[in-house]
Amino acid sequence: MEMTCLDTDQELAETARRTSGELLQQMEQHLRTFLSAEHELWTAVDKRAVGAVDALSELVAAGGKRIRPAFCIAGYLAADGDPAEPGVVTAAAALEMLHASALIHDDIIDASSHRRGLPTVHAHHSALHARHAWQGEARRFGEGVALLVGDLALVYSEQLMAHAPAAVVPVWNRLRSELMIGQYMDMSAAAEFSVDPQLSRWIALAKSGHYTIHRPLAVGAAAAGRPDLAPAFEKYGEAVGEAFQLRDDLLDAFGDSAATGKPAGLDFSQHKMTLLLGWAMQRDAHIHSLITTPGHTPGEVRRRLVDTGVPDDIEKHITGLVEQGCAALADTPIDPVWRAELTAMAHRVAYRTA
Repeated sequence: MEMTCLDTDQELAETARRTSGELLQQMEQHLRTFLSAEHELWTAVDKRAVGAVDALSELVAAGGKRIRPAFCIAGYLAADGDPAEPGVVTAAAALEMLHASALIHDDIIDASSHRRGLPTVHAHHSALHARHAWQGEARRFGEGVALLVGDLALVYSEQLMAHAPAAVVPVWNRLRSELMIGQYMDMSAAAEFSVDPQLSRWIALAKSGHYTIHRPLAVGAAAAGRPDLAPAFEKYGEAVGEAFQLRDDLLDAFGDSAATGKPAGLDFSQHKMTLLLGWAMQRDAHIHSLITTPGHTPGEVRRRLVDTGVPDDIEKHITGLVEQGCAALADTPIDPVWRAELTAMAHRVAYRTA
């Protein structure tokens, strides 16, 4: 039977997704092997020395969406990178290890009790300290351990990225500094808690637009030797990354903690000045006092948010950002199969439910 163009396109798309999936599986195995080797190394030193490695390994093994490695691999394959070359796998692993570092530190900052359905590193070690009635303050011990485990993940991310092609170094350096500055600005904006939608959007870009989508794509393209793709990937990544962060804001406000694996309403309790809250507070000044006055409930805040109509407007904005991001790929010199796959990935991250 003669194959149609549609059949051929579907076959190519399936091959692309299969190749990407295989590289993601290799990345998972690389992380497991790396952490297992570290476990053996430090177990030989002292039985207590392995605790930090095991805490990190537990978080990594607990799952996660692996969005950053997926976009790194997609950028690499879209740039005609050779899937047989090991560099992209270690680069993807480095991105996931960096993400683990950011999550552990973020959980301390947000006083979050759970991550990926498990107690956060600081919460677990605070409880461990209290259970054994050790010396000192349990909370400080837990947070101190988590700081060190997060730092260890940061060190490991650098060790992993050292085995990627040297061309990734500039974008890798920018990605990391951007993330840290974005986190700092997020904390500052939360402390001030003043309405500034422009600042909220900048923070969303630094913490998510660049870090989650744009830079991982650029790392992949750089590993494949295609710096010419950087401008299109930047436009796509910033738009889709902002959509990703806005979905994150909506999930924090209205999502199910059983599905997200972390407590709901953290943005409220930590006074995070998200674009969602910023827009809502412009329309309803009472939301500010509702959040900052002790005794408010997330349910009260949610009802006020819905009454402003901002959640619906955020949904429309997400749709516009996804369209904008995908349009940036229209004339990009990549195989149409990867243009379609990146379009599908944009929709998956922007309209996810967890």
